[in-house]
Amino acid sequence: MTINEPAKKPAMEPPCDRGEASSLMEPMLVREPQRRRDALADLAVKVVGASAALRSSLPPGIVPGLADLVRAMNCYYSNLIEGHDTHPVDIERALRNDYSQDPPKRNLQLEARAHVDVQAWIDAGGVAGRATTQSAICEIHRRFCSLLPDDLLWITNPDGSRIQVHPGEFRTTNVAVGRHVAISPGAVPRFMKRFEEVYAGLGPIDSIVAAATAHHRLLWIHPFTDGNGRVARLMSHAMLRDALDTGGIWSIARGLARREADYKEHLGRCDEIRHGDLDGRGNLSAESLADFAEFFLQACLDQINFMSSLVQPDRLRHRVVLWTQDEIRKGTLPPHALAVVESLLNRGEVPRGDIPMLAATSDRTARRITAALQTHGVVTSASPRAPLRFAFPTALAPQWMPGLFPDKPPPRP
Repeated sequence: MTINEPAKKPAMEPPCDRGEASSLMEPMLVREPQRRRDALADLAVKVVGASAALRSSLPPGIVPGLADLVRAMNCYYSNLIEGHDTHPVDIERALRNDYSQDPPKRNLQLEARAHVDVQAWIDAGGVAGRATTQSAICEIHRRFCSLLPDDLLWITNPDGSRIQVHPGEFRTTNVAVGRHVAISPGAVPRFMKRFEEVYAGLGPIDSIVAAATAHHRLLWIHPFTDGNGRVARLMSHAMLRDALDTGGIWSIARGLARREADYKEHLGRCDEIRHGDLDGRGNLSAESLADFAEFFLQACLDQINFMSSLVQPDRLRHRVVLWTQDEIRKGTLPPHALAVVESLLNRGEVPRGDIPMLAATSDRTARRITAALQTHGVVTSASPRAPLRFAFPTALAPQWMPGLFPDKPPPRP
């Protein structure tokens, strides 16, 4: 990012406003040409079907644990796009309040924790039905940035001056991102008002396609001093969750990060003005926006299919059973733990009182099994007496969910 204006201004001076009309960001939806609109609608229908099939293939009790893992995955890949490589194991440590003594690594752990916490709030319905409103977008930014360490709330200009990021507040300075010179800061509220008007109240299929188009247009407006990329990806996640009832069990961020160069190239092309009379009737390129929407929806479909391949009941059960048997041989799990794990795989949740019967063992041994599974992170529970719920610990993702994260060893604590 390049900041063109001085870092500080008199407190009462209003932000610079060059008087830009909000029509500068048209088109905001893919309405033309008709062939592109129809093709995107067909692709959106495929996304709907694939997402519903994935959700229905899982026992309901497994969905919350899988969603927890996907949040960590989403955080990892979204931050990776920003150049912040926080290993999944370090993310999981942060979620247990286990932070590195190294300040830079600790800061990245806090950033990851902030991302996971905000997505958990979204997944719990925090912006349900209003993901593209100004209030929701500012709230996503406020919640994320309020949890960041102070070191990550400052932008350093090429001249060495610094500008502070204010959580949930629109920027007050001019910015340029790559070749794109964003609208003046005084114009941001005007453009965000138009943004909300266009993207609110769309039908199901249009909402799915708009998860892509709104994604770019929010980045084009660049409403905040920093954090726009993560806010845009979280907003799109919320839009897809609303339109598809995804359950949070797949993530667009992984698809975008795995094709990061293409992702950024598409965003750059969407910044361009239209290429002649055959490229729509708005200020910006209609074909480029349609190209990005196709790329985005195909990434969604790829990720749904990828997750479907990982959680196919027989394949997932096979991988988890192999791990359990290996841990029993090593002595880190009691011998009868396998019966409990298999029941959890089938049911997702098991009352504690059922453990002795499932394991065909005493209450005392059942408690040992429960404690050992909790130590491995395989089960969680809302309270000491609440049912055990199957979990997907990040540390076991390479064995249980191969390919979910890059295959690299965890860094030293």
